[in-house]
Amino acid sequence: MSDFAGMEDLLQDFLQEAGELLSDVDNRLVELERSPDDRRLLNDIFRGFHTIKGGAGFLNAGELVALCHLTESLFDKLRTAEMRLTPGLLDSIMAATQGVRQMFGTIAQGRQPHAAASEVVAALRAALEGGDAVPPSTSLAAAGAAPEASAAPSSAQAVTDQGPDWQALHATLTGQQQPPSTVAPSAELPAEVDLAGLQPHFPPEGRRVTDKPGAVVSGAPSGRRAEEKAAARETTIRVDTARLDQVLNLSGEIGLTKNRLTSLRADILAGRTDTETLQALDQAVSQLDLLVSDLQNSVMKTRMQPIGRLFQKYPRIARDLARQLGKDVELALVGEETEVDKTMIEDLADPLIHLIRNAVDHGVEPPDERQAAGKPAKSVVRLEARQEGDHIVLIIADDGRGINAERIRAKAVEKNIISEEEANTLDDRQSLNLIFLPGFSTMAQASAVSGRGVGMDVVKTNIQKLNGSVEIRSEPGKGSVFIISLPLTLAILPVLLVMLGKQPFALPLSMVREILPIDHERMQEVGGKETLVVRGEILPVIALSRLLGWPQVQPPEYGVLMQIAERSFILAVDNFAGRDDAVIKALDDFRPRGVAGVTTLSNGQIVLILDMKELLSDLASHSERDARSGHSRALDLLA
Repeated sequence: MSDFAGMEDLLQDFLQEAGELLSDVDNRLVELERSPDDRRLLNDIFRGFHTIKGGAGFLNAGELVALCHLTESLFDKLRTAEMRLTPGLLDSIMAATQGVRQMFGTIAQGRQPHAAASEVVAALRAALEGGDAVPPSTSLAAAGAAPEASAAPSSAQAVTDQGPDWQALHATLTGQQQPPSTVAPSAELPAEVDLAGLQPHFPPEGRRVTDKPGAVVSGAPSGRRAEEKAAARETTIRVDTARLDQVLNLSGEIGLTKNRLTSLRADILAGRTDTETLQALDQAVSQLDLLVSDLQNSVMKTRMQPIGRLFQKYPRIARDLARQLGKDVELALVGEETEVDKTMIEDLADPLIHLIRNAVDHGVEPPDERQAAGKPAKSVVRLEARQEGDHIVLIIADDGRGINAERIRAKAVEKNIISEEEANTLDDRQSLNLIFLPGFSTMAQASAVSGRGVGMDVVKTNIQKLNGSVEIRSEPGKGSVFIISLPLTLAILPVLLVMLGKQPFALPLSMVREILPIDHERMQEVGGKETLVVRGEILPVIALSRLLGWPQVQPPEYGVLMQIAERSFILAVDNFAGRDDAVIKALDDFRPRGVAGVTTLSNGQIVLILDMKELLSDLASHSERDARSGHSRALDLLA
């Protein structure tokens, strides 16, 4: 039974708001380290911590109140100039805020938190009494650690690794049979919970209005047990009230247009089919089409959230890791106001943590090495977000030692990831992409921070799941830049509808370069594979039927020239059904490999949206098992 029985709504409000306040406190502490005499920062930190303590009091979380009160006393002495901020004192405060965050994790599971670690409390009391504050040595490592468990597939994913029965799947989706039972992935609450600010009052059910512009719309029923909410993916989203008002206004206008159409329908059924009536019908339908399009765009905007809410956790991580490694690093945030689909923000957390940790650990040199190279002792790592057309671009850049492509190739050969012959065929761009391969690391021995070859594999895997791409640019001695490109939203996807027999399938339009007829007389075999030459470029031809495991009834007549990252190929299909903007319906509990989701056409037909990366990966795996003489799986992964 939960220790907070009967207080579930208050508990969730506290976790949502207090987590945001704590993240803000952490960021301001990082700023305070650079400007220790800034009284405005100290006052903001004090107020944030005091509000967290007040909310903990509402929940009768005595141990959390005690730790907050002890830390708050230090803030009070700092703002009244009774003591000065030192690196050791700030480390003790950071250890305390980490302890508060861990207590949030315990509370989210419906349990009262235990007392803070004795060494953290001892360090805080020593500082209050005027002694030296020596934080526990493990606190910094814990704060800088990133979860590597995210690299493991969920149980639901593992169930479908063998590939789907496409015809059975289509029958299932069209209601011809019940879907098979699936294994639900277990969800465990991480030790560090990223939540959002504090509002100590009881809100109306289903909606909470704060003192800030905007509202929170909850997708989960109130009254659900705290443990269930804590284990589930966050289902709340903060929406500006102006956007909700726009949705409401458009809904009202659509209602008026619907009434007009109902009136015209009655007139037509009554036999009134004169020109004036038909013209009015045409105008009403056109107006409805415009309003529905505006409503769809407005609803999509409610899903968009400033990426700054994700960025705010990283200055603390970068600062703690740099302290642990004896480096001086500043994380500069740019474009925090850039809006990203809420579902993407959650899935970007792990990749960005890995890239920032890699920049601080591998990219940035120690201060003495930087000064010897004529660089300032302090390194700047830039985390930037911006919108370019219908894509979001994220940039993680450092001014460190850069990546040596020759060293990467040599390390890949040493680890038997590729052969020497294959290494000689790689250019610098392809060599840099080797760092994304599972198990690849340039470190001779794994440390608590990195070296197991998991982090960069997580980065590429998670970004590809979001239909995005990662590009590396690096210059030895100057630094490295990682560029992540993502679609603006995952809810609506422009697709090309292709036909295999009479069955349509949807391909992401962003991967399509052009459509061309297949002249079978011009096809050639290269290494046992069919190819076509398009403007001097030799491209492999892959039949869609082969990817799906369907029998090929007739030779395909058309080809879709597709590009995934740096890899181009021709997908052979029977015909086309046009272009569409697909509203994606996810298959969270039953998603076979190779299926990104489903959509419904205007005629009501259900269409599978294909995940081309997974299908090609499965094809390469099968080919490797059958016969892949002299060709490495690693070369396929380079793209």
